[in-house]
Order: sequence, then C-alpha cells, then structure tokens
Amino acid sequence: MRELIVSFRRFLRRENGTAAIEFALVVPLMLTLYVGCSEAASLLTADRKVQTVSGAVGDLVARANKTITSDQMKDYFGAATSIMSPYATSGLTQTVTAVSVSSTGQTSVLWSARFADGKYSTTVTEYPTGKPYSLPAETIAIAKGQTVIASEVRYSYKPLLGLVFKNTFDLNRSALFMPRFGGRIDLT
Repeated sequence: MRELIVSFRRFLRRENGTAAIEFALVVPLMLTLYVGCSEAASLLTADRKVQTVSGAVGDLVARANKTITSDQMKDYFGAATSIMSPYATSGLTQTVTAVSVSSTGQTSVLWSARFADGKYSTTVTEYPTGKPYSLPAETIAIAKGQTVIASEVRYSYKPLLGLVFKNTFDLNRSALFMPRFGGRIDLT
C-alpha cells in the first residue's frame, strides 16, 4: 500500500503533459470564440449593406425630376442589389414608396414599387395608393405640402457557418428622402 501512495505522489508532482492538457481544455473555447466573432462580424457587415441598399435606392429615386419610369426603377433596384455582394440576394426585398404630405399633415401613398427575388412589381399590398402612410412627426412637419420618398429593405441573413448563430436573422432598414427638385415624383 505504501508503494501505491508513493507512486501516486510522484504522479501528482510530475509536470509532463501539463501543457498538452491545458491546450486541450482551452482550444475548444478559443475556436468557439473565434468562429463566433467571425459570424458576428459577417452579420454586422450584412446589416450595413442592407442600410446602404436602402439609402442608395431611395436617394436615386429622390433625384428624379418630376417623373421616373419603371425601367429606371428596375435599374435602380438592380444597382442597389449589387451592393449586397458577396452575400446572396435571394432574401432581399426592396420597396420604394412615394408619400404625399398635405398642408395639414395628412399622408397618402402616391405609388409604391417593390423588387424581390429578381421580380419587379408596382403592386405592393401593404401600401395601396391613396391610403395613409406612417411617417415620423418630424418628417411630416418638414414635408407639409410636399412628397417624401420612403425606401425600405428587408433581408433574411443566414449565418455562413451556422456553428455559433444557428437562426436566420431578419434585417430591416428604412430611409426617408425629400425630392431634390421639390414637388411630386410620379412613376410612369
């Protein structure tokens, strides 16, 4: 029995293999942290790209002088879609709505256009022509008697690896613009 106790004490005093055991304990934690940070950075990059798409398409429409054609809208949507590169654009939905603000502050939809999964449409069920559109009070105060261009973008972001973040993230961004030349912009 004494020999067993002596052997056990010698075993406890040995330091051979300590670094290997520490390494084996730390590596999974460090890899998880590294992959998690990479996936979080990719999510933030995708969110910034969604914001940029929203701002770009809204700004392009706001630069129109009185009218904009459906072909121009398609081109603007296509150009804004390319901002999402290298991310997949299959979950990207872009909507631009022209909102009239009366001199009393009442809002109504003039027109709305949507581009989703490569398909262009001027029928947007959420924003039918003539119906009210919710704008911030500050925007209404500035835009009385004018038009506001509202740009909205939705994107379903799926993590690249899915090791740390497994769920799909729904990213939503919007931007509001006043027409550069004032007045109303019609879609023809």
